[in-house]
Amino acid sequence: MSGIRRFSRRALLRTGLGVSGGALAAQLLPGVSGARTGPGAAPAWAPAAARQGLFPEWSRYARLADGTFDEDADPLRDMKPVITALKAQNVSVIELDTVLSNWLKPAEFTEHMGKVKSFVELAHAAGIRVVMYYPSLELISVGGEKGPSFYKNGEGKSWVQRSLDGKPNVFYGSLVVWVDPGDESCWLSPNSPWRDYYLGRVKALAATGVDAIWPDVPIYFDGAMSWCDGSTWAADAFKADTGLALPAKADFSSLPFRRYVEWRHRNLNQWQLDIAAAGRSVNPDLVTFVETVSMDYQYATLVGLDGGYLRTAEGVSHVWEVDILGNYDGMRHATATDWTCLISMYKYARAASGPKPAWAFSYGWKADDASLVMAELLAAGCNPYEVKSPFKNETTDKAMRTRMYAFVAANQAKLYDAVPAAEVGVYHSSASRDFVSPSAGTGMYANAKAPSGVKDWWASGSAEESCTSQAWLGEFRGTVKALVYAHVPFGTVPSPHLSAADLAPYRVLMLPNLQAVSDAEAAVLREYVSGGGTVVITGPVPTGLDELGTARGEYALADVLGFRKGDPLPASKQNRFGAGTCWYVKDLAGHSYLAKTDQASADQLLAPVRAAAPPAVELTGDRRVHMEVSRLGADTVVQLVNFTCFGDAPAAFRTTPAACSVALKLPAGKQVLAATVSSPDGASPAPQPVAWQTAGETATVSLTVSQYSLLTVTTG
Repeated sequence: MSGIRRFSRRALLRTGLGVSGGALAAQLLPGVSGARTGPGAAPAWAPAAARQGLFPEWSRYARLADGTFDEDADPLRDMKPVITALKAQNVSVIELDTVLSNWLKPAEFTEHMGKVKSFVELAHAAGIRVVMYYPSLELISVGGEKGPSFYKNGEGKSWVQRSLDGKPNVFYGSLVVWVDPGDESCWLSPNSPWRDYYLGRVKALAATGVDAIWPDVPIYFDGAMSWCDGSTWAADAFKADTGLALPAKADFSSLPFRRYVEWRHRNLNQWQLDIAAAGRSVNPDLVTFVETVSMDYQYATLVGLDGGYLRTAEGVSHVWEVDILGNYDGMRHATATDWTCLISMYKYARAASGPKPAWAFSYGWKADDASLVMAELLAAGCNPYEVKSPFKNETTDKAMRTRMYAFVAANQAKLYDAVPAAEVGVYHSSASRDFVSPSAGTGMYANAKAPSGVKDWWASGSAEESCTSQAWLGEFRGTVKALVYAHVPFGTVPSPHLSAADLAPYRVLMLPNLQAVSDAEAAVLREYVSGGGTVVITGPVPTGLDELGTARGEYALADVLGFRKGDPLPASKQNRFGAGTCWYVKDLAGHSYLAKTDQASADQLLAPVRAAAPPAVELTGDRRVHMEVSRLGADTVVQLVNFTCFGDAPAAFRTTPAACSVALKLPAGKQVLAATVSSPDGASPAPQPVAWQTAGETATVSLTVSQYSLLTVTTG
């Protein structure tokens, strides 16, 4: 992959539909019907509209797969077999990906909306929902390198994203896997008239009866050049918002450039909100899931898309493209540390979606690695979109998908309705990610060097691409690794829109290398500690920068830390503040643990956790068994994912069953009434009874995990 992201895998379909001058479609296009605008107009099986932050039930339990059809497709001959086949694989939602990536004449677009409407009607008749894929800022002109194209012959030259030095963000074939040789990829500015063009077509799409819209690539794409958008449209928007001129070049030492970095997050966030609003202006029941490739690592800084900004938005959530190590190898040659990076990404995806469904890619190369990746996705609380890498129009294995999706359907209440029991939170600071020691690499995984015989690795081999080379991300990922290896369930806490309610579930909050923080964030954190919470903050400049990366005259949390900037920086310190406690560690203990797996570093992070939040559920077994705990009524739900096949160095993939035991501290006056284990690894997802032993106030269940087990302990 050589640093080029793979966030938008097109269906292989290339119909060569014609090119045109691209007239605006800011209103509903003629000939398209199906909008549900009056009482009783929605089909009887449709749920209530997604209002007041509530998403419909079908989206909360979604099991997704790709579907498509050719332009001359007949509904019964060509569309219905696709739907029937996916239904047989236990798919509940079809992501429909056709030709909307391409430059279409208005008449062609209108005709295609009729095809979409036919597909939706057939899918609904089969009890399946439809979400329509539609790239939001990229337009492909088929044959556009030598023939007519949107950039050369349409509005693209005016509407295109530009680098800070004015170069157009347009390229021709083969740079990325989804653009065929000879085709043109043109990246548009959301600040240009493209906004009205696209939103008009979204309204037309909403009128076809689709259940959701899947806008892709709402980013300032950096495959051909970096730090777009420097167009005149963006310059005007930036000036109106900040009063500043666009910076002339990328320079993190310059405040105007840092303002530009932060502004791009808000600018793209508003674009996503406008897309969702456009769809719901036609169909109030419509929900929007934005394909988001920027996870917890540095890529969000580079392309402007910070998924956490949408966390509290109504009617719009994410499809997270959680990437894998190798396009044509999946996670088969991961290290154990790489696997904890995957866990970190899925945990971030779930958290940054807030209370809304978190749909996520579940990539695989072969059936066994694909099912293990999906196990981590499920343990994090995400909804699976199963697909074979590197494209998105095939399953890794039909039998595997059918089996895994049957398990998800059978256990959906435990997977998606149970309340996480984690009492430890890990704070993900967007500002620290952006402004603490910026570096060239994205940090997606730890091992940047492709194993022998593996091609198309996530990184080109340079050490700077690894998260172990990044000051803030390395500390964050190392903290996650320490908690996973210690079998401590945790929740990720994204920083945008931080509130006291976000911290209420946690007795301990980890603040890895937290340097850049706003006054508002600091106030919430201060209140948390004062009210009895414990924080663990690491790093050499604790809260020493503001939200734009500018040095503060005083630490934002000096009173909580118990020392000031003028004081000698202690190696470590424990300070009581109000009813709570702040533990400070100067060294980057998480970063050390990420790189070396040294227990002394882990203990620096875990000692406060053990003191303030002794676990109610403990796991005895290999540290490479990931445990998550949640509660559903009288049930304690324990998810166990076995990644013992991975070690410190890449090796051939294999499944190695792991024996372990789970000890549950019983609530006062309660006893175990039943214990069962469900797993997709066997022939049936049905729960099987397992034995337990009780000693005093602790009940223990011993079991062997192949890849993934869901243990349910019922007390009463």
